Amino acid sequence: MSRYFLVIDAGTGSIRSIIFDTLGNQIAIAQYEWDHVAEEGVNGSMGFDFVRGWELAKRCIRESIAAARIEASAIVAVSASSMREGIVVYDDQKREIWGIANVDSRAGSEVAFLKRHDPFLEKRCYASSGQTFALSAAPRLLWLKNNRPSLYERARYFTMISDWILFKLSGELASEPSNAGTAGAFSLMRRDWNKSEFEQCGLKDLFVPIRESGEVLGKVSSQASQETGLSSETLVVMGGGDVQIGTAGLGASKLGDAVVLGGSFWQQVVNIPSDAALSDTMELRVNPHVVRGMSQAEGITFFTGLVMRWFRNTFGCGKSYAELEALASSVPPGSYGIVPIFSDRMNYGEWIHASPSFLGLGLDESKYNVASMFRSLEENACIVSAINLDNIKAFSGVSPTSLTFASGASNGTLWSQILADVSGLEVRVPVVKEATALGVAMAAGIGAGVYGSFEEAGKNIVKIERVYEPDTANHARYAQMKERWLKAYAKQMELVREGTLEPMWKAPGI
Repeated sequence: MSRYFLVIDAGTGSIRSIIFDTLGNQIAIAQYEWDHVAEEGVNGSMGFDFVRGWELAKRCIRESIAAARIEASAIVAVSASSMREGIVVYDDQKREIWGIANVDSRAGSEVAFLKRHDPFLEKRCYASSGQTFALSAAPRLLWLKNNRPSLYERARYFTMISDWILFKLSGELASEPSNAGTAGAFSLMRRDWNKSEFEQCGLKDLFVPIRESGEVLGKVSSQASQETGLSSETLVVMGGGDVQIGTAGLGASKLGDAVVLGGSFWQQVVNIPSDAALSDTMELRVNPHVVRGMSQAEGITFFTGLVMRWFRNTFGCGKSYAELEALASSVPPGSYGIVPIFSDRMNYGEWIHASPSFLGLGLDESKYNVASMFRSLEENACIVSAINLDNIKAFSGVSPTSLTFASGASNGTLWSQILADVSGLEVRVPVVKEATALGVAMAAGIGAGVYGSFEEAGKNIVKIERVYEPDTANHARYAQMKERWLKAYAKQMELVREGTLEPMWKAPGI
């Protein structure tokens, strides 16, 4: 009988269930959008509705099994990934009592308090976990303690959202390094909780056991079997954070492998040793990889895909991304000197972005138009990515020789070539570009004994569709543009710091 894996991917905007065969072929999918609702009167809040979320998850599972036209018993393992940083809190009976989604920013006062109370605490925590207070769990749980004391009094455990899904399927509470690490209070070297961070923040022990991605957590419980249609013999396997397990789904499982994920936000990720010393400047994020013994240095470019969607909807006159790229391909490298100001390079210790704008526009409409502005945005995303990659190399000493480019942006042939030209590296675009679900399928396969490791799974499954080599002349030109952009961005940031303009986004406590 054929064997299958069922994957649940809980993203920021939707939840979906995907069924794969053992060769990595997608068999069926069911997906529903969901919303993370702000709590009334709580600025920056983004709650996670675990009641409605589970109803949607059950619906996705049942519909994907029906669409695949297979027996539920043929699904040998199920696993999950989710948006990172989102957390669920439970009482001592393992009942959910509170949840927040990934970019919830309600805890600004708590971040400011922690920085005042102990100015060196954040740096000490970063040295162990690779995380700052910007997105970690401690300030958010401190908000719960300060503002919802009755809920905090009942709190006994917390997990990440992907762990919550697996708990709902198996009845077992556990977390795994790649997602748990983004909560802070974690040791990159030991791949386990660093409980002292919570103690220093005035929080109680809320930790669950750590199990590695690909480990079997249990089997589908009888209750979950009745609710979802899954077999009670199906294994429930630890999954991972969307970015880290997505890079494994692209075959990036060896030291020095590098990936650029071009989605709503762009991530530049390089595999480094788990014992790599972290920079005191806290410029970059460092997370545990799903592969044991390995961490990932990560740069994040904010709102890149969302900016492109805004530009298309506002200025594109109904044109698709492909049509806008076709127009932009006639524009020479450099886009006639247009300098877009949107996301800053990664500065994890002081995460703030300048006010959005285009600089360097002229009045010659044959040059300064939708095509050149669109190309300038593509170039800008690649320039910021290259700066983040340079900074990763500077602190880790790891120097990639090529980049795997995935997610929605990699569908653009012009964008892929620009990334090669700006970075000076070979750019490889895989056949499967939405790799998170495929990485989770690999984890399920490891748990079921189909694959021995993520590396083995990647060799068997991941295929490259296109390869782009850098143009030497364009690379030299983009190096000059990079310096120009850094100077322009610094000036725009001055206007934000003096209060003349509002930032595009800033982290809690800034």
